[in-house]
Amino acid sequence: MCGIVGAVAQRDIAEILLEGLRRLEYRGYDSAGLAVVDNEGHMGRLRRLGKVQVLADALDAHPLHGGTGIAHTRWATHGEPSEANAHPHVSDYIAVVHNGIIENFEPLRVLLIERGYRFESRPIPKLSRTWCTGNCCRAVRCSKPYFASFLNCVALTAPW
Repeated sequence: MCGIVGAVAQRDIAEILLEGLRRLEYRGYDSAGLAVVDNEGHMGRLRRLGKVQVLADALDAHPLHGGTGIAHTRWATHGEPSEANAHPHVSDYIAVVHNGIIENFEPLRVLLIERGYRFESRPIPKLSRTWCTGNCCRAVRCSKPYFASFLNCVALTAPW
């Protein structure tokens, strides 16, 4: 079972996100991560394999600052536990976390490769970015019919 946390505040929210993840620790997980947009519109991401404390230690060493962010704990049902499979998945200015299995992951990857996209992680942010014309809500709605799955999804965008 994965856990998703989001926060918007007029102060740095990395600690708020971490506290939300700590409260979800009872669910079990293999990795954790967060993405934060700073006051200048730059997005930073940090992901780690293991418990939330491993992510907290990494955040101490590599702080992320900003007032808007999302965080996720992952329990691997598909794909091995790894930092590459940890959420958030990012493509340029879009970060995505999701709860659920995307059964048609590979056909989506092929579709996007045919359209010229290269991958470091999952296709969700790439697919959302394909239809993102300045409106994140529209991009998520337009992406949804492509997924053969049951999932919850939270997207974060930085200004572009």
